[in-house]
Amino acid sequence: VQLQASGGGFVQSGWSLRLSCVVSGLASGIYSMGWFRQSPGKARQFAAVRSYRDRKPYYADSVKGRFTISGNKDTNTVYLQMDSLKPEDTAVYYCAASRYYSYSDLPSTVKWTYWGQGTVVTVSS
Repeated sequence: VQLQASGGGFVQSGWSLRLSCVVSGLASGIYSMGWFRQSPGKARQFAAVRSYRDRKPYYADSVKGRFTISGNKDTNTVYLQMDSLKPEDTAVYYCAASRYYSYSDLPSTVKWTYWGQGTVVTVSS
């Protein structure tokens, strides 16, 4: 199993970035996908997840209305479109896969089995 995240970078406040996560080695359609982030000195937290059961997105309050999670089944890629970026969005972003599907479970990092290597996003003020 491999999750390869990319797309991070250094941007100014208000700009946009799109992160990509190419997934290989997982059976299709039975894994929830998500994006988490970890700022220096803080615990890893969920940003956006999508359950494999209904494909509906679920966002952390801090990113709601600015971030969009989506996927392309043909290319096995999960995206995180990040708009109106703020300095507090600065973090290492990780994509992840989970067999859990309930939105009461998905925000918890311990429910996720497979993780990508992380991609760094830095937003300057």
